[in-house]
Amino acid sequence: MRQSSKTHFAGTGGGLQMAVSRKQYTEEFRRLAVARMKGCRNVTALAEELGVPGRFLYRWRARLEGAIAPIVVRHPGLEEENRQLKQLLAERSLEVDFFKGALQKIAARRQQNEEAGETASTTR
Repeated sequence: MRQSSKTHFAGTGGGLQMAVSRKQYTEEFRRLAVARMKGCRNVTALAEELGVPGRFLYRWRARLEGAIAPIVVRHPGLEEENRQLKQLLAERSLEVDFFKGALQKIAARRQQNEEAGETASTTR
């Protein structure tokens, strides 16, 4: 269920060689390991049994359960339009707040004028 590949690097002096091995695990192996992990109380023992570092199990579980979001493709045109719409909304909100305040002041003046018995400054 796992594949092993070794890479050899030849040194320039003294014939030094270094072998680097990297194990690649199949998708099926990862899914089975995560499934076993769900019912397991000791993840460290499971990792040793499978011959896998424990952090791999947690990483695989997060990816399979969707905790790691996929890379989102950004669309510059849509981002610019979104920015413009947010700015327009902010401007309109300020206008609405201004007119609400103005209407409240007008209503308050009318109440004061009616209580004092004065006539309105505008005629119909």
